[in-house]
Amino acid sequence: MTTEENRGAGPDQGALLRNTAGTARERHPSEPLEQLGLEEAIARNVRSLRTQHGLSVGDMAERVGISKAMLSKIENAQTSCSLSTLGRLAVGLDVPVTSLLRGADAERPAAFVARGTGARIVRAGTKEGHEYELLGSLRGEHKRLECLHVTLTAASETYPLFQHPGTEFVYVLEGVMDYSHSRTVYRLHPGDSLQMDGEGAHGPVELVELPIRFLSVIAFPEADL
Repeated sequence: MTTEENRGAGPDQGALLRNTAGTARERHPSEPLEQLGLEEAIARNVRSLRTQHGLSVGDMAERVGISKAMLSKIENAQTSCSLSTLGRLAVGLDVPVTSLLRGADAERPAAFVARGTGARIVRAGTKEGHEYELLGSLRGEHKRLECLHVTLTAASETYPLFQHPGTEFVYVLEGVMDYSHSRTVYRLHPGDSLQMDGEGAHGPVELVELPIRFLSVIAFPEADL
């Protein structure tokens, strides 16, 4: 959405950024949390995405190259989609085919770590007094996500600069530090965040207020899986 489109969203939503990718469905609190069957998942996803695009059933059917009756059956989970039809729908809705399968009866990975139970791990900064608690590592289809809780104390006497493939996100929970990335130094306070290219040399260069605790989330690229 462009800045001009944002400004036209109304006085209370002028600065709100919206991402319409993906799907969502309403659920009453009393409704069980069972996973959807494949046909029902496709039906709900197609109908939701079509509505987001502002297309009628007829318009969508014409765009995809199938009959209106067939699209109606698909959206009402009354028929199974062939692979070719599923591909046409994905192209017509400008989404990956996997978006049409969201919510289907398939096991998806998640990582839960109760407070204080994360594994203590050794990283390049450990010998410098940096403490790392692993909050989860999830290997997805195209990348690996690693989440760390980092603590810096008076024992952290030197400040190594790190470099690694992928993108890193830092969110400060407590304390104040000067954090360097490439040729820029940022003063980070609680609530501040920094997202950066991991290939640029980065790390804390001055510990202003101790102790310092921050979350580090690294998304490693596909080549490093």
